[in-house]
Amino acid sequence: MTKKERASYIHKRLRELYPEPAIPLTHSDPFTLLISVLLSAQCTDVRVNKTTPALFALADNPLDMLRLPTDKIQAIIRPCGLSPSKAKAISGLSKIILEKHQGEVPCSFSELEELPGVGHKTASVVMAQAFGVPAFPIDTHIHRLAQRWGLTNGKNVQQTEKDLKRLFPKDSWNRLHLQIIYYGREHCSARGCDGTVCEICQTCFPQRKKPFPNRKA
Repeated sequence: MTKKERASYIHKRLRELYPEPAIPLTHSDPFTLLISVLLSAQCTDVRVNKTTPALFALADNPLDMLRLPTDKIQAIIRPCGLSPSKAKAISGLSKIILEKHQGEVPCSFSELEELPGVGHKTASVVMAQAFGVPAFPIDTHIHRLAQRWGLTNGKNVQQTEKDLKRLFPKDSWNRLHLQIIYYGREHCSARGCDGTVCEICQTCFPQRKKPFPNRKA
């Protein structure tokens, strides 16, 4: 298979497996999604979803969040890891959203990436899932699978994002990002597949006999 043929097959197969992939982080609006995505850094979505109900019961909007003492936020989100920096970022971004954006989460990449604790990947998730703007958020899992599937040379997540955007139709990016995540969790995990086990790896590279050496992002 050529790279384009692999991309076409992967796109078709993932649409068959996950025709309507749900957003894995529980949220009710752009603000709660933003907080959830921020908390998901180096943490599982399952853990985040177990943690955020207690936080959002107290503050599910920037004004109430800013009124919460930072140490209170930190105590609630401790199970998600990196709680001191995440709590400081949550408080800081709530203040900026109130003062600069009239209490509404901004809907541009540049304004989102100006918020504390919000990098390009977090901004991409919010733009895609809260505002429906085409984006292709790349986390370490998608980076790993894109390498295994021969869709990128795997130098870094920035290059992976560019490569995937070139290979797949723009109107598929938001859904495809989720489809790849679900497939990776269920069939092509870091431990469950080494590039030779799952259906997509076997179909794309039937002659591959040795584990595929992933490059870290």
